[in-house]
Amino acid sequence: MNELPPQIQNQLAQLQQVQQQAQTLLQQKGQVEMMLRETERALEELKKSPEDAEVYRAAGELLIKAKRDEVLKDLEEKKDNFDVRLKSLSRQEERIQQRFNQLQEQIKQALGKLQGQGAGSGPHAE
Repeated sequence: MNELPPQIQNQLAQLQQVQQQAQTLLQQKGQVEMMLRETERALEELKKSPEDAEVYRAAGELLIKAKRDEVLKDLEEKKDNFDVRLKSLSRQEERIQQRFNQLQEQIKQALGKLQGQGAGSGPHAE
């Protein structure tokens, strides 16, 4: 078996591409999870604070005084957006995993057929 048929080579290339997509997706998901945790921590601390507490919001390298309720509302929206993004990434992850398994099975079957063909074609074949 010197060289694999073009169909199997194509499937192997697709499998490699799916693996790269999965890695990229996992990195994105990790970043979103981290930002979600940070937002949840900020929300938790802000909810503990009194309503008249002085609150500051980061604006680049500056901290700007802001109204507690506005910051609370913005953080809630941010958290909701991260939740939606995380669910979307999880669905993409499932689809990529299914595609990976499908390609893996196709390659396995194709290689099995190749080995089956090679077994009966030797010098001792009838």
